[in-house]
Amino acid sequence: MKYFGFFLLFLLVFPIQVLAQELPENNKFGIHIAQAHDEDIERADELVNSSGGEWGYITLVIQENDRDVHKWQSIFNKLREKKLIPIIRLATQPENANWRRPNEENAKEWVSFLDKLNWVVKDRYIILFNEPNHAAEWGGEVDAVSFAKVNKVFAEELKKSNSDYIIMMGGLDLSAPSSRPHYEDAGIFFETVINEIGSTDFNKLFDGLASHSYPNPGFVGSPSDTGRKSVRGYEWELQLLQSLGVKELPVFITETGWNGSALSRETVARNFNIAFNSVWLPDKRVKAVTPFILNYQTEPFLQFSWVKPQNVGVYPEFELVKSLPKERGNPSIRQSGRFLLDLPKEIVERSTYHFQIELENTGQAIWEQGEYSLQLEGIPSTRYLISSMNSIKPNDTRIIDVYITTGTELGITETQFILFKGEKEILRSKPWSFIVVPLPSLEFEVSLFPKFDLNLEDFELQFFDEYEQLVFKTKGIDIKNGKGMIDKVENIALGRKYRVVILKQYYLPRQTYVVFKEKNNSIQFERMLPFDFTGDGAFRWNDVTTFFTSSDGYKLLLPF
Repeated sequence: MKYFGFFLLFLLVFPIQVLAQELPENNKFGIHIAQAHDEDIERADELVNSSGGEWGYITLVIQENDRDVHKWQSIFNKLREKKLIPIIRLATQPENANWRRPNEENAKEWVSFLDKLNWVVKDRYIILFNEPNHAAEWGGEVDAVSFAKVNKVFAEELKKSNSDYIIMMGGLDLSAPSSRPHYEDAGIFFETVINEIGSTDFNKLFDGLASHSYPNPGFVGSPSDTGRKSVRGYEWELQLLQSLGVKELPVFITETGWNGSALSRETVARNFNIAFNSVWLPDKRVKAVTPFILNYQTEPFLQFSWVKPQNVGVYPEFELVKSLPKERGNPSIRQSGRFLLDLPKEIVERSTYHFQIELENTGQAIWEQGEYSLQLEGIPSTRYLISSMNSIKPNDTRIIDVYITTGTELGITETQFILFKGEKEILRSKPWSFIVVPLPSLEFEVSLFPKFDLNLEDFELQFFDEYEQLVFKTKGIDIKNGKGMIDKVENIALGRKYRVVILKQYYLPRQTYVVFKEKNNSIQFERMLPFDFTGDGAFRWNDVTTFFTSSDGYKLLLPF
């Protein structure tokens, strides 16, 4: 140990210059919660994302007997909606008076579970277990060597699985004495762990420092104190780790706080005000502070709870931290998705179209209208309209309505749908290439029962697309020699199927289908029957009574 002390002094004078990993500058405020109930998530959001803040942090514990993908995905989805970044501490499960010691073989089970979750943001913050310099947290006996071996295997498996994992070893109790097998001094524990893993491998595998910077002794220390047993305890940890060859790590203070039974709650609130404004917020090395604990209704942590017993309200420290100004975080979020397009390749001039496309979100973000927008590239904005996306959550698909008009200009257009977040392009569809051609014509044949006259008048044609939308209609069509003609049919796409309905007063409608091609098209309707005197498009008993009271009824049955 005397050589270790000399080495530490040497490096404090001639420090190794190793830069910390670059992580996003988010809202530093956070909170540690015991159970991820909706009520406490709502409270956490109210606390850490207040006063202008977004994307604060929330520290959660997942036990090995609680690895329910559906449950935790629902929790992650809730955190996503509230813009809360999870820091996940892995835990085993209680075994008698201790937490069961994990095995190296457990790593693959954890990785399999964690990889099945769609994380809230790109960075997956993981803490490997808790205060292992306490025997109760490590199977009943402090063992830094076994802790190091387990941590190394877990970190290797996580890194191998996904480079987005931000891995931290379990936070240490910085006030624990060296009294094995029950406790071990944090400095000795750190030294043993780094020697076992090796500083080179440690620097490759671990990305942050989970610090329990409590104001000791007795959790009643002044926020102005310094040293390992203060709210600046992380500074002592960083110095020590640097002396052991470890790079300067980003700091996540995942536990801190004052004893609300030994101090007045007003004093606790004042202490947090000083600690945040004088220590944690100005220090760029500190990335997050999640005090312990939001809501704990029983011993042994009742005195640390920010929520009053029986959930009847909150203590002053809650209101104080809630009122502090906060940053709008901007975490890296994986954006992915796809457009599902089935659009025509030939449309006609002087027409208006309504198409539908599908937009599927396969990423992490919630695509909210206003923050996100859809555009068509290469087409003037005055020529198209895209319906609101509303809100598209991960793994959701939304049908988007697209309206587009064509002018008199013929020829080929190539465009793409683009999803933007603000002015940043997020997603691009495959190209949609279409040609605008002249309006086609339609010739049709029809006759009336029982008439033999082939020269008729006053027919109406209606055209319905694949969505059963009326896209075109024309009235007052005359029939000569059993045939009618529409010279120019608007609003149709070539190669697509349309339902065409023919109408005439007192006659039942007839329909057929047509797939339009360029220029000339033709269809034929079945003979129309005079059984619709009420004009409702169907033959019912009312049509019979109306027939006998109508002056036109008998005329319709005459053959001429």
